Amino acid sequence: MSIALIVHGGAGTWRPGSDADALAGIRRAVKAGRDILERQGSALDAACAAAVVLEDESVFNAGTGAVLNFDGFVEFDACVMTSHDKGIGAVSGLQRVQNPILVARQVMEMTDHVMLTGDGATRFARVMGHPDYDPVTPARLADWQDKKQKLAFGIGRDPQASMKIRAFLQSHPEYAGGTIGAVALDAQGHLCAATSTGGVTMKLVGRVGDTPLPGCGTYASIDAAVSATGTGEYVVRSFAGREIADRVARGVALDTAMNAVLDQMQADFNADVGFIALDRHGRTVAAHRTAHMPHGWFRNDGLTEARMQA
Repeated sequence: MSIALIVHGGAGTWRPGSDADALAGIRRAVKAGRDILERQGSALDAACAAAVVLEDESVFNAGTGAVLNFDGFVEFDACVMTSHDKGIGAVSGLQRVQNPILVARQVMEMTDHVMLTGDGATRFARVMGHPDYDPVTPARLADWQDKKQKLAFGIGRDPQASMKIRAFLQSHPEYAGGTIGAVALDAQGHLCAATSTGGVTMKLVGRVGDTPLPGCGTYASIDAAVSATGTGEYVVRSFAGREIADRVARGVALDTAMNAVLDQMQADFNADVGFIALDRHGRTVAAHRTAHMPHGWFRNDGLTEARMQA
């Protein structure tokens, strides 16, 4: 039985000089997941371990170093999904924890629920032993202050100003956030997808993106598992994760299925998104419609690689 893992660090335009840090983090995440799979560990353990590495790398928009919302604080979305038992755990609007992906996993394993949100998600995290943690880094705070100045509005005085962020990011793509994700296949043939994010930079308080929504930004079936990145509203409107997996279930090759969905999203929305995916045979695919998407993978044929572009 094949084992494999693929991870991503967010689609977008990366600032010059940040490539090396991003790729170093991707390689560490791949190694963390690979070590587990090679010890006959589960896809769930491998995907979560890789995601934790990326959440702890401040260069990515997840966990430590996640982007700030309109009001200047971090709200996390995260989700895990497993193929063999249709397990799902998700959080949205979670605040002040170090590793949101682990809280999402505990929702799946320790409750009867699929998703917890807002204050309830944070209360649950504390009960599960996650201490209060400030994820805001000086660099992200400086970015938020700079964006506020460039958008020329006063926080709290112009609630419509945040709607300008799409146009702003087209002019300043280096500010765009992103998402981290990991997809794994274990020796038992089980697939798992894990995705975590701080969301869209300068998002309205309470905004929920595609990441915690099964079938959208995170999805795992017996045929394929998918993690998405980019502007989540387009991923949600396309149910993109499930669409890719369903095409694979109908016999379409994974790369063909992914590119067809990307092409449709480009035609429908001019969507700036990307995906990583694995099928049940251990084939890994990454594709995006942005300048960059740091990603890396491991397959049991010995191939391990990390790239900024597909």
